[in-house]
Amino acid sequence: MNTLGYLGKYQFGKETLKRFRIYNTINFLKKPELQERTFVAYCKLNKWILRKDIRRSVGKTINGVKITESGILAAAHLSGAGNVKKFLRSNGVVRFNDAYGTSIQLYLKKFAGYDVSNIKANKKPTV
Repeated sequence: MNTLGYLGKYQFGKETLKRFRIYNTINFLKKPELQERTFVAYCKLNKWILRKDIRRSVGKTINGVKITESGILAAAHLSGAGNVKKFLRSNGVVRFNDAYGTSIQLYLKKFAGYDVSNIKANKKPTV
């Protein structure tokens, strides 16, 4: 658990876990396989939420950062899909930093180029 209360390997908030019907955070922390399944489900959801933005933005360069699907999914996980939409749709004019000061741009850059083709967009993924 980090200083802001985010949990596990992928630093999930309690509200996000509730979306996947995970209410017992102690149990969640003790089960790495549950954390992995939850991460994949959340990526599927974010890929569905951002499907139009992925289609429009992948391959572009915004503020010197090459936009990739994996970068978008990582930024959405760590900064929120809505903030990523605002950033992409404004061509990088609307910026966002998380509570620790890390920008969407840094997440887009740091997590660019990973193969996420196995993640299928899903409006209602389950764990």
